[in-house]
Amino acid sequence: MIKIKKSLLEMKESILANLASESNEFREMLEDMDPKDMADIAADDFDRKTLEALGVKEMNRLRAIESALARLENGHFGVCLNCSKKIPRERFEALPYAVLCIDCKSSEERRNR
Repeated sequence: MIKIKKSLLEMKESILANLASESNEFREMLEDMDPKDMADIAADDFDRKTLEALGVKEMNRLRAIESALARLENGHFGVCLNCSKKIPRERFEALPYAVLCIDCKSSEERRNR
């Protein structure tokens, strides 16, 4: 579990650094904007929305990591939230913040297709 916790903390640090970097890049992009024609403004708007979407995705990952760290602390880590079976270590090596076992995740993905 120590290895998993270390991995989660490293992922958390990386996400926070990326979000800070993206936020600065976004702020600089807005400050550097000159009056432009509509096509350029639309392109900049697309870039801004792309950065925002990346930020949302990273924020969701950060929440999942925080949740995994909390489960580690309270002793509920490693149990599938759907079927309550133990999640294999290999799954955590691939995705340290997993909340579903492979079978339940596969079923969920099939339902969402």
